[in-house]
Amino acid sequence: MSTSEPVPEPAVRAPRTSADGRFYATGRRKSARARVFLKPGSGNFTINGRALDDYFPNPTLRLILQQPLEAIEGTDKFDISVSVSGGGSSGQAGAVRHGISRALEQYDPQLRPTLKKGGFLTRDAREKERKKYGQRGARARFQFSKR
Repeated sequence: MSTSEPVPEPAVRAPRTSADGRFYATGRRKSARARVFLKPGSGNFTINGRALDDYFPNPTLRLILQQPLEAIEGTDKFDISVSVSGGGSSGQAGAVRHGISRALEQYDPQLRPTLKKGGFLTRDAREKERKKYGQRGARARFQFSKR
């Protein structure tokens, strides 16, 4: 004697857009934080008011940023404006990549499986381990002497 009750639909997050129709997301990596604003456009990419090549001269870091866009085949379809702070260049690149992925998911929830499969929506949780008191570093210990 089971009653057939309707199964509730899973909650769908409403896209977070700003007043001018841009899609917003925050990306994090190590101690870096990136606020990403994405809107359909021609492929302009600005980070802290500077061009992508100017802010990240290292081609490897630029490649990291382009990965989610290449996964959905949309490298020239979006104008992206990023405000990033904290950490070093590698952490900032990872934070921007995470933010772009989350903003793309806001733009079109159908892109989630592709981005998830590429591992772009997962925050890389590796942080710097703290130095322990009485020791030289996080893992380094003073040399043991038996005598």
